[in-house]
Amino acid sequence: QVQLVESGGGLVQTGDSLRLSCAASGLSFGALDMGWFRQAPGKERQFVASVSRLGSIAYYEESVVKGRFTASRDNAKNMAYLQMNSLLPEDTAVYYCASGRDTYGSRRYESYDHWGQGTQVTVSS
Repeated sequence: QVQLVESGGGLVQTGDSLRLSCAASGLSFGALDMGWFRQAPGKERQFVASVSRLGSIAYYEESVVKGRFTASRDNAKNMAYLQMNSLLPEDTAVYYCASGRDTYGSRRYESYDHWGQGTQVTVSS
């Protein structure tokens, strides 16, 4: 049974940092790319970042990230991470991790096969 479980969200102030974690089980973690998406109330799910299966390449939606976020992974621990710095109120959303095979930085959620339940990030002004 595939499970992706996000953690690390919370309520923070503008300018703070958070590190989101995604614990994966039931899949060949090292064979899959890991993506991060977010969804704000009333908006569509939006690509944030992804990291290739070996962790050698990361892709970002620069209009969202603006150099503030870093996606990474630890294959020995079956974990993916999203380090978020200089958070802004517009970063408020539910953040999801997802796994997919050979996504090559795809921003389409259809490229990902399995999803976590999401973790809420709220940034106050």
